[in-house]
Amino acid sequence: MAHTYSHLFNLPTTGLRFFTVYGPWGRPDMTPYVFARKIFAGEAINVFNYGDHKRDFTYIDDIVEGVIRTLDHVATPDPKWNGEHPDPGTSKAPWKVYNIGNNNPCSLMHYIEVLEDCLGMKAEKNMLPLQPGDVPYTYADTDDLMNDVGYKPTTTVEEGMAKFVEWYRDYYKV
Repeated sequence: MAHTYSHLFNLPTTGLRFFTVYGPWGRPDMTPYVFARKIFAGEAINVFNYGDHKRDFTYIDDIVEGVIRTLDHVATPDPKWNGEHPDPGTSKAPWKVYNIGNNNPCSLMHYIEVLEDCLGMKAEKNMLPLQPGDVPYTYADTDDLMNDVGYKPTTTVEEGMAKFVEWYRDYYKV
């Protein structure tokens, strides 16, 4: 829809795609919150696809920095855009899409291990099959973000999870 408006009315629009965001003040139904709560309560965590997932876990501070960096970068038409070999991230219209992600997929099992290390507790795991509609791997190609606005997220899962757990312990008093 944004692309259509850009095309029809020459209205610059920029789309931002966030990849597996985690950190303080996130949604309590998301993995780090659910896992931390269950581990503290001594309950088992559900690990889908038998742990064979990879996600481009992205710490919230990196998302915020990516948003700030793109604010003043107004989308322009791509003069090299060609219908014979279209680039889905650009257009003849003033439209652009940026992926904001860590650009470094991490296995779910490693993510859980890092959380366990930060909590100082081991999780009991219910290993389950892939959920319907889920995808095994996500990966943010951030080349355009780097080339256009000079930014690439840098927070490792180890750094981000340590910050999350510090906040979680303080906020929930555990």
